[in-house]
Amino acid sequence: MCGITGWISYQQDLTAAKDTLDAMTRTMVCRGPDAGGVWLDTHAALGHRRLAVIDIEGGKQPMLVERDGRTLLAVTYSGEVYNYRELRDELTARGHRFRTSSDTEVVLHAYLEWGEDFTERLNGMYAFAIWDPRTEELLLVRDRMGIKPLYYHPTPDGVIFGSEQKAILAHPRVRPVVDAEGLAEIMGFAKTPGHGVYKGIHELRPGHTARIRRSGLTVRRYWALEAREHTDDTKTTVGHIRELLDDIIGRQLIADVPLCTLLSGGLDSSAITALAAKGLAEAGQGPVRSFSVDFTGHTDRFRPDALRSTPDGPYAHALAEHVRSDHRDVVLDTAALMDRANRDAILAARDLPLGFGDGDTSLYLLFKAIREQSTVALSGESADEVFGGYKWFHDPAAVNSGTFPWIAGGGADTFSPDGSLGRTALLGKDILAKVDVPGYTAARYHEALAEVPQLDGETGTQRRMREISYLHLTRFVQMLLDRKDRASMAVGLEVRVPFCDHRLVEYVFNTPWSMKTFDGREKSLLRAATRDLLPDVVADRVKSPYPTTQDPRYALALREELRKVAADQDSPVRPLLDSEALAKALGEGSPDAYRTGAELVLGLDTWLRTRGTELQL
Repeated sequence: MCGITGWISYQQDLTAAKDTLDAMTRTMVCRGPDAGGVWLDTHAALGHRRLAVIDIEGGKQPMLVERDGRTLLAVTYSGEVYNYRELRDELTARGHRFRTSSDTEVVLHAYLEWGEDFTERLNGMYAFAIWDPRTEELLLVRDRMGIKPLYYHPTPDGVIFGSEQKAILAHPRVRPVVDAEGLAEIMGFAKTPGHGVYKGIHELRPGHTARIRRSGLTVRRYWALEAREHTDDTKTTVGHIRELLDDIIGRQLIADVPLCTLLSGGLDSSAITALAAKGLAEAGQGPVRSFSVDFTGHTDRFRPDALRSTPDGPYAHALAEHVRSDHRDVVLDTAALMDRANRDAILAARDLPLGFGDGDTSLYLLFKAIREQSTVALSGESADEVFGGYKWFHDPAAVNSGTFPWIAGGGADTFSPDGSLGRTALLGKDILAKVDVPGYTAARYHEALAEVPQLDGETGTQRRMREISYLHLTRFVQMLLDRKDRASMAVGLEVRVPFCDHRLVEYVFNTPWSMKTFDGREKSLLRAATRDLLPDVVADRVKSPYPTTQDPRYALALREELRKVAADQDSPVRPLLDSEALAKALGEGSPDAYRTGAELVLGLDTWLRTRGTELQL
């Protein structure tokens, strides 16, 4: 995995822009700790940081295709194309010659052979930019599900782009300005495709390309979810899902570096770990290496809450023993979660104070520990969105609430402990009125609904559950994929997400809701497709989201940090706060009640202090 950046200017000679490109590229050293490079042309400057995973020696970037001393194409590329071997064979048969064994070179030759339509042939997670000196055009490409990030900032004479906003903000032409809509995007709980939060910065939407010419910038969609009639019966559907999973895992086990799985003991991660163990054994390799996150004393002192009825530890150990994985628990304490360096590191990685609190910090620390032993990890992320796993999928009140179901069904903060007042509980009424998170969320909800593809004659529960699935696959999962990408790339770890394979997503999206719940439970199809690989105690476990610490000292430590902010006359976040709510949070109010609110305020404070962000409200 890697970090990419670049600058196209049709009115400047960019061969003298090395210092600017170096500064932009340096912002992403963590994404690519193994190597870096810059390529300069008259009107194009490309930067790259590399995490070497396939063809360690041959895959250096930016990569060129040259012929007779002339550069035909240049690319800065991030990600993995899992079907690159098949594409390479097809291109070789068509006369192409390769000098490396990397998937990057395959992408370049695929573009030479098929033009922009080559995107339809790619299977993987990727974000890349191809510069064509022959036409002086740039093509930006992002994978179908948006697994890898890509942002761009149009300019009067071209574009500035990068894997992360920080790369673009390192350019002297771009200022870190956030307006009321940008704050609403931060404070809401539904990622808007295409929204870059900072003024002037856009996210390239999943399944889209952007072409930059002298005449301007045009965006094109090359993939979207479509409504199709599902004609397979349940047995055939389960069988096809298993076939897809076997193929997907087989492709995603390919790496020239150490590989592992993320294991929580839930159905999703257990299925991935069991399939990986099976695939490695069949290839004469293994055992599979697995990692879990836990908190000191969490299992012994676990308290069920509205979302989690069981701790992860016993189930992760049951699966690890069942498949004989080389397993390690990464155990964290409150001191690590509250350590300023750790909190600052994940905020810097995410570019924005998006408010997952200790869930962000623990994920960063988990990945940091994994990176000591592995470079690639397989995750069960997105199975809940694909197969219908979350509690609110099965809550009629949440499904029919008239807003995003995870907001209606998850409480004030979807993954917060019981009793939380929500992330905006400490913000001032005037700020909340200007930002208008409820109004912004409502507009985005109706905007998303208008996109949902429907089958003619589809009504009632099936129609509504298609809408619910679409909202999760295009809004909710984007928050989690972005979080996982930023936290993992902050330590140079590549995380692959097999359940995001577009073939699986398309197929399951169109299965009837009655089939997705045929055994009366969540994720019926996934359970049936992988049950033979799992111990019953894991296969029958009720869904439990990513864990959060239950140590009461964590909320108390947050309150003390909040007290320091309140006492600092120069704190940039103080003008945004409600004095009465702050007094309650620092006084007799329950620390747990203000936990998520304190996490957001502390994140905002650090963000405003360290990133030079200008608020225009």
